[in-house]
Amino acid sequence: MAHTPFHLTDLSDLVGLAPTLPVLDAAARDAATARQTTLTKPPGSLGRLEALAIFMAGWRGAEKPVIKRAQALVFAGNHGICAQGVNPYPQEVTAQMVGNFQAGGAAINQLCRANGAELSVVALDLETPTADFTTGPAMTEAETLEALNRGAAAVDPTADVLILGEMGIGNSTVAAALAAAVFGGDVAEWVGPGTGSDSDGIARKVDAIARGLALHADELNDGGAVLAALGGREQAAICGAVLAARAARIPVILDGFICTAATAPLHHVDPDLLAHCLVGHLSAEPGHRRLLDDMGKEPVLSFDMRLGEGSGAALALGVLRAALECHNGMATFAEAGVSDA
Repeated sequence: MAHTPFHLTDLSDLVGLAPTLPVLDAAARDAATARQTTLTKPPGSLGRLEALAIFMAGWRGAEKPVIKRAQALVFAGNHGICAQGVNPYPQEVTAQMVGNFQAGGAAINQLCRANGAELSVVALDLETPTADFTTGPAMTEAETLEALNRGAAAVDPTADVLILGEMGIGNSTVAAALAAAVFGGDVAEWVGPGTGSDSDGIARKVDAIARGLALHADELNDGGAVLAALGGREQAAICGAVLAARAARIPVILDGFICTAATAPLHHVDPDLLAHCLVGHLSAEPGHRRLLDDMGKEPVLSFDMRLGEGSGAALALGVLRAALECHNGMATFAEAGVSDA
């Protein structure tokens, strides 16, 4: 059957989208669950590896799923909020790091190679930062839709799993703003050092986010409007990629705080839009634990990482591959001639 590319024409289309998208294959999930009980090990003894294998089985629609192709996408964007002094680095670093990704010199390149993922980097109009969300919406609806659809178009429908990451000077401020807009609470609880902000820099982040939330208060009851008002192009592209993956029933591994927060507007629309998503690791950014709790997600790993780039998601791919090797390759009690009594 031909694949129909995922494409949105209006942000309001997000509402009511979840029931139209593919769901987990319950028969494949149940078959994988039953298989786990027959493998040569005490029930539950492989812990989270068992759950990961069953998760993959359900979303890939196979009792014994395999990862033939893992796609990794890193989206990069620049942000007008940097005018508020929220980052110690100039925005030129975004493009410089994109060049580093393309040359193979970043951490994500090494982690993708080590764990068997094919990396692509998508730079989103780096020469045109989004607007400063303390003075107006970060993006128009048209700009948001364009970035969202570019993210969707980057997804390979033949992939078996999708890894998502980001790069963008200032985007830890954007992430904290999105999290605060969707889940509320004290802004300061969402804000961390990002790329290395000192206490004064963190205070500027908190102030900028508080002013942005006040300015856009009337729009914060709608997930699409939150994304446009406070997000960035890479955050919108991540949302688009998540939705395109769901349309192709491809499981997703999100990276850390910034990548997870990018999907908070989708959670705001309907938490089911993220049912096919794992979170690769618990970031050292202080807001990530609360964000995961609010989204009902449990990270695969906790390695005190806070790099971004998709690095934690790529590392988690190795664990996911290990889970499937055990699930698919272990002998059953009957095959091994081992008593299961």
